[in-house]
Amino acid sequence: MVGVLTLRPSPIFRPNMLPVQCGRRVSVKVFAGSEETPSTSSSVSVKEEEKSEGVFSPPPNFKPPEPKPFSLSPDQGLEVLTASLPLAFRLGSGVFVQGYSYSFVPEEEIPPGKYALKVSGRKVKETSKIGPRPEKPIEIYEYESCPFCRKVREIVSILDIDVLFYPCPRNGPNFRPKVSQMGGKQQFPYMVDPNTGVAMYESDDIIKYLAEKYGDGTVPLMLSLGLLTTLTAGLGLVGRLGKGGSYVTSRLPPKPLEFWAYEGSPFCKLVREVLVELELPHILRSCARGSSKRQILYDREGHFQAPFLEDPNTGIKMFESAEIIKYLKATYLLPAA
Repeated sequence: MVGVLTLRPSPIFRPNMLPVQCGRRVSVKVFAGSEETPSTSSSVSVKEEEKSEGVFSPPPNFKPPEPKPFSLSPDQGLEVLTASLPLAFRLGSGVFVQGYSYSFVPEEEIPPGKYALKVSGRKVKETSKIGPRPEKPIEIYEYESCPFCRKVREIVSILDIDVLFYPCPRNGPNFRPKVSQMGGKQQFPYMVDPNTGVAMYESDDIIKYLAEKYGDGTVPLMLSLGLLTTLTAGLGLVGRLGKGGSYVTSRLPPKPLEFWAYEGSPFCKLVREVLVELELPHILRSCARGSSKRQILYDREGHFQAPFLEDPNTGIKMFESAEIIKYLKATYLLPAA
């Protein structure tokens, strides 16, 4: 079934970007799908201002931890193992930027201050080939435990584009209703490109659009296998038992968090699950292998490691997935009534 969607700029906030032109009406074809279409409410009640009131501050005596590359916290072993299943089922899709290549070179060939992975006394020189860059971050409404959403997040990492994610966990009070308002139904993922005015449902259509607009037009093999792509994306999520899929009562911050991560990392996945459950909007600074943004973070922090979180609501910047999760829950989780 083909319908016509009239796009009006209506996201709750658009940080670090210019608003979509007011009054502009863009009609795009939207193909109805069955990725998830729960019943929608005829009335939308979003108490954003009420939930955002108050000053956000880090936990008492909080100090960001020092980064510890390739280390696990004592209670993280099983979590990381189950979060790694998608990496295996998806054969590493989302780990490398489009056109990725590497070579091992002598250490002296990499100038001081240049980010490079060190392996057995040599350094890894990495390159990639990216397409046009969107001026404003793409906006995607989705949630972590959805295989269709997983597919779209993989193309985001492959294309190395920044995205403003609006988490839509089940029973989430804010952004699920927004999708109904904008597109007419609650189906995920849902994408809005403020650079072109295009909005659409359907994961495969979103992938094709992003590949054509911000890549070389080619959809990677692991994202072009139809039902097999969806099945492997779903099987990879089984070990997480639905984590990252249901809303936990939380406070909505006035500004989106910034999250440096990429889809293939199990450590990044664990943090993303909590961001989604707490319904915390966040700008993804995609930094898969081959991304030039690895150098940007290295220049700023003197170190590269993913995930890395920046919270403009409290001023906190930190590495280490386990500690990031504790920080998010301590700062934004509301006690059960």
